[in-house]
Amino acid sequence: MYKIYPKTLFIGQIIQYLPSCQSTNDEAASLIAQSTPNEGLLVITDNQTAGRGQRGNQWEAKAGENLTFSLILSPSFLVATDQFWLNMAISLGIYDTLQPLIGPSLRIKWPNDIYVGDQKLGGILIENTLHGYSIAWSVVGMGLNVNQTEFAYSTATSLQCQAPLPNAYDLPGLLSRLCETLEQRYLQLLSGQRNTLKENYLQILYRYQEEHSFESEGQYFSGTIFDVDPTGRLAISVDGKVTYFGFKEVSFLIGERTNE
Repeated sequence: MYKIYPKTLFIGQIIQYLPSCQSTNDEAASLIAQSTPNEGLLVITDNQTAGRGQRGNQWEAKAGENLTFSLILSPSFLVATDQFWLNMAISLGIYDTLQPLIGPSLRIKWPNDIYVGDQKLGGILIENTLHGYSIAWSVVGMGLNVNQTEFAYSTATSLQCQAPLPNAYDLPGLLSRLCETLEQRYLQLLSGQRNTLKENYLQILYRYQEEHSFESEGQYFSGTIFDVDPTGRLAISVDGKVTYFGFKEVSFLIGERTNE
């Protein structure tokens, strides 16, 4: 059972704990479908058996060693075309908690991953329900590798791998801090501080203003990330020409493999 006492107005004040479930995002969506849940409610589990990431990718997490949870928000102040602003706020909230522990190698990888160097430490999956043009509900799924140290893929890492503690990390304590930083960034978004969020986001964006290799529609190219537009498209400069890519239209080449 998770008992946390975050210094927040609403995020994390109510928690639904499940020892095991297929997907916390699915559980949170069911709550929305059946009732009107409190904004800020968290659905968390020790063992997510069918967690998923962007593009339907599976999320590997050993039971009881990591944080896998979903946050219910009601950002009705956002229209559907503004949904990436929520992604930025959530990414920054996670960064604000982890960066003091990990240091300057922590980055946000567009569109929805948390990276240390070239390794993935966490992922975000936001699923929205619309009411007219506005976002009625958002289910913000987060998976963060915390105490797990062995992974099937060399591209994965964890907080314990990067900044080890003798007795491992206290998961409820880390979750409590996350609730606080997530709420701070969400309230920034609510109060219209988009310029600040965008500036902060770009400053810590993985491979920002660096020339790297990418792949799109079977074509490989070198380019430089220089912006993310208001709808969330990644702007890459290729031979002096700017091209905008949506979520499924470009992949990062990391080492000798493609990482989406």
